[in-house]
Amino acid sequence: MMTDPIADMLTRIRNAVRVERPHVDMPVSKVKRGVADVLKREGYIWDWKEVEASPVKQLRLELKYGPNGERVIRHVKRVSTPGRRIYSGSRKLRPVLNGLGIAVISSSRGVISDREARQRNLGGEVLCELW
Repeated sequence: MMTDPIADMLTRIRNAVRVERPHVDMPVSKVKRGVADVLKREGYIWDWKEVEASPVKQLRLELKYGPNGERVIRHVKRVSTPGRRIYSGSRKLRPVLNGLGIAVISSSRGVISDREARQRNLGGEVLCELW
């Protein structure tokens, strides 16, 4: 039984980027779709789609690399865990790596990036940080 599906998603992404896979598959959920959508909007992946598989649907992320094969996603860090939730208000959200990275926030309006949260004046649970 998996107790932290978001950490599993981030670990799959981290492992796939390290071995330079073109895509990575994982079981689908609403929160994972939201995280994938944020990664696409912020330019960290090319695209995502749901793939029919047995016994459950799979979420496929098309990973992004530079023209010479350099990694776009270099670091993935899980911030909030099931045993230790980390919440932040919109005023306390600081840019990750001076704006070079993003934090993924689960807010009352869905899963958004820290930039969107500051623009919309929303806070929420900080799921992860990427750069």
